[in-house]
Amino acid sequence: MKTQNIRNIYAITLIVLDAILILVAFVLAYQLRVAIPWPAEVANLAPISQYIGLYIVLMLAVILALAAKRQYYIPRAISRIDQFYAVVGSVTVGTLIGVALSVVAFKGTAFEVDFPRAMVVYAWLFMIVLIMLGRGVHQLVRNELKERGIGKDRLLVVGTGDVARIILQRILWSPHLGYEVVGLISVNGDGPPEAVLGVPVLGDPEDLPDLIDRQRIDEVIIAVPEKGHREVVRIISYCERGRISIKVFPDIFQFVTTDAGIDDLGGLPLLTVRDFALRGYMLILKRLMDMAGALFGLIVLAPLMMLVAIAVKLESPGPAFFVQERMGLDGKPFRMIKFRSMRSDAERSGPGWTVQNDPRQTRLGALLRRIDVDELPNLVNVLIGEMSLVGPRPEQPYYVEEFRGTVPRYMERHREKAGMTGWAQVNGLRGDTSIVERTKYDIWYTENWSLLLDVKILVRTIWQMLSGRIKR
Repeated sequence: MKTQNIRNIYAITLIVLDAILILVAFVLAYQLRVAIPWPAEVANLAPISQYIGLYIVLMLAVILALAAKRQYYIPRAISRIDQFYAVVGSVTVGTLIGVALSVVAFKGTAFEVDFPRAMVVYAWLFMIVLIMLGRGVHQLVRNELKERGIGKDRLLVVGTGDVARIILQRILWSPHLGYEVVGLISVNGDGPPEAVLGVPVLGDPEDLPDLIDRQRIDEVIIAVPEKGHREVVRIISYCERGRISIKVFPDIFQFVTTDAGIDDLGGLPLLTVRDFALRGYMLILKRLMDMAGALFGLIVLAPLMMLVAIAVKLESPGPAFFVQERMGLDGKPFRMIKFRSMRSDAERSGPGWTVQNDPRQTRLGALLRRIDVDELPNLVNVLIGEMSLVGPRPEQPYYVEEFRGTVPRYMERHREKAGMTGWAQVNGLRGDTSIVERTKYDIWYTENWSLLLDVKILVRTIWQMLSGRIKR
């Protein structure tokens, strides 16, 4: 069965599931209103069968509102926070519209019935909870089917250079994305002739039309930013046959990381490609969130931090805490505090990049780093204003001087306070990973900041820590 047909089945089953869950929510709301005499004892409550008209209108209104929010488009990966935000908004709008329409449409008909207002509130709450649970189960089923090879998109990656390797590695590490990598396309002999990371090189751009047909390709990712626009346009021209999706890894468009907008300069239209979101009163909101989060964390986690400090002190000679100079906002140094995870003489010969299975680590330190408990004392830096809960991870001045001359736009990540966690970290770029890629993620964060984005990053960080998915 074609991948597109499978996606259509997914969308249809999700609509049917939502309709069933809305019915369940409606029935639960009715029963709860009968059981709880709030805000007053219910009077003249009709049998539930007489509310069928209200349910149908409510169900259609909520499903249409969800569809308007593209909640029946099946993405490869989804943020639970974004999904929750969309579901709450859709259910709220759908409920208001559904109740209003039912009052107007059913007036004077056999479907006209008086309904308790509390029942509508209960139905609203139950719909949000059940629809979110239903989507979670639906995604688990889709992921399981993808693991079995059902519904995967057959993919060609154009390029065999560093960018193509990064994309390929991410896909191979993330089977839930639903890709089956068929092969790579070499551009101007820019890669090895046989395979990259075990994926075969199938030919040149001129071979794309035949490969797309013969291999039943669903999607092509063009990952040759170093080749320039003309080459990318030429490659796209080879891919324009058939119903396939074409995606291009950006080159200069990595600088346009926000939604472009039209501005005005005395009647002259200007295209805004960069407008830093974190400024003005937004800085105050972020600081208030940092202070509240740091205070809460220090109070709640104080017993754990005390036990960790004692354990570090007992395991190896030296202090429990490790204080090191890092580069923060506007490139100014500050003293960052962590639990010591290495031997006390680890930096006697100078700064060194921490790698996986670093021999300088203590056994306890390796565990602390793996579960990120070593960074909990960063909450002190957050509380006093040297760091933020969310932002680019700070580096040592030695490495900042090294990277600023070799990594494009590296110093722009210092426009914001350093963070305990960040957009790069929750996307798997931690520890000994590409500093170029981390910088791109950090710059995207600074140009797309919002309180909702910070909350999303914090929730993903906590979830990844608890599920053991964060790896150094």
